[in-house]
Amino acid sequence: MNPVATKVAVIGAGISGAVCASNLAKNGISVTLFESARGPGGRMSRRRETTEDGKELYFDHGAPYFSTTNADVEDMIRGWEARGLVAEWKQNFGSFDYITKTFVNSEKDGLNKKYVGVPGMNSICRALCNETDKDGQDLGQFNGVVTSDKSTFSQRFTKVSGIPPPLDLNVMPVLADKVKEVPVRPCFALMLAFENPLSSIPLKGFSFENSEVLSWAICESSKPGRSTSSERWVLRSTEQYAENIIAQAGLQKPSNAALTEIAEELFKEFQRTGFDMSMPFFKKAHRWGSAFPATSIARDEKCIWDGTKKLAICGDFCVSPNVEGAILSGLTAASIFSETFSRL
Repeated sequence: MNPVATKVAVIGAGISGAVCASNLAKNGISVTLFESARGPGGRMSRRRETTEDGKELYFDHGAPYFSTTNADVEDMIRGWEARGLVAEWKQNFGSFDYITKTFVNSEKDGLNKKYVGVPGMNSICRALCNETDKDGQDLGQFNGVVTSDKSTFSQRFTKVSGIPPPLDLNVMPVLADKVKEVPVRPCFALMLAFENPLSSIPLKGFSFENSEVLSWAICESSKPGRSTSSERWVLRSTEQYAENIIAQAGLQKPSNAALTEIAEELFKEFQRTGFDMSMPFFKKAHRWGSAFPATSIARDEKCIWDGTKKLAICGDFCVSPNVEGAILSGLTAASIFSETFSRL
């Protein structure tokens, strides 16, 4: 394999694309990583907000943490731990029932290890992206392409932007039958910051039962490596709540006024738990329209591969809709490319 002549473009700097790009680079392949957002992370992004008085607040408003049962992913996590990129978040979770106003189904100690990026979930992606070509100036020709962003071939891209998706599957019959529209689960994330701890809430992470509005709540400031100067929470809406909003307002980006109204509705539902809580000094909603897939399209193959086009499609939508699935898909895509180029 000629590391100078072999160049691969990786589209999307979420965890799947970042893992793929990092592993390609370790195998001697020149990688250029493309990302349309302000920084790497995808749904593992870390949101920075500034209050009116200049205080900076950080929220993991996408994936709050991740777990794994796969040996390859566990090995990778141990390496990230050694580099200080991740830490185990030792908290027990449960469910809050709106009917009985009690917590149910609490986890037992030592089960279901949870990991978080340090100091934010996007720390992993940032570190992995630093192992690839970053400036994107010398584009030229590529020997292969990996896309970890489903919007590059999704018709949803056209509905939002009004232009065709960048990846034309009509010229790729091998992929066209496998990659159709990937169903997604939309949701809204609510970011809250309080001056004082919500001491009446015994758990730092829990799902909601019998609520049509809220799905789960996470205490962001309880995670390892986070600032404790204020208590910060991230709440997520139910899929049905988000679908109802989108059905009325459409797929375009919500206005600030609409997001303010949604934030109020979500917070009122949080108050309906009956827990003693002061008014937050920061409250903001964010819409995730297509980041969370509802199904997988590759399963055992873990990614979609067209050897004639030297094109791979990877992501959580290929394996399972979670961080572990995204990592496995990125690893598989990198392995396929490395093996293919080693034979040339």
